[in-house]
Amino acid sequence: MTNDIRPVILNAARTSIRMRSRVVADVVRHARETAPAECCGLLLGGDAAIEEAARTRNASDNPSRFVIDPADHIACRRDARDRGLAVLGFYHSHPRSGAVPSATDREEAAYPGHLYLIVSLAADVPDLRLFQLDQGNFRSIPFVTVD
Repeated sequence: MTNDIRPVILNAARTSIRMRSRVVADVVRHARETAPAECCGLLLGGDAAIEEAARTRNASDNPSRFVIDPADHIACRRDARDRGLAVLGFYHSHPRSGAVPSATDREEAAYPGHLYLIVSLAADVPDLRLFQLDQGNFRSIPFVTVD
């Protein structure tokens, strides 16, 4: 496996992504720790399976926006490569709104074919939804959690 950020290929035989339950727990924990600001990070794994969530610093001065810190991005990519993992996509939080891509999310998404996980803290129970960037639009992708 290479260090390259690469799209996840979904075909008729595989219509959902597998995500480790610890990834869900890690992303929710990160979102709660940084609220009311947005958190962000990378999704690592391979073969349509998200194995890890790698935290990054939010380089944005606006708490309602996220910008993955470039140094963290590079460090996470190197670490992933060294461990045989790939960057499959990204995650961020919506502390006060739903787990759907915002207009800003759509405008700033730059990795076609990659996964985007959004966690919403707007309700009592966090809501996580996964999307794939497809021709400039976000397509909802089902996922299953596995241990």
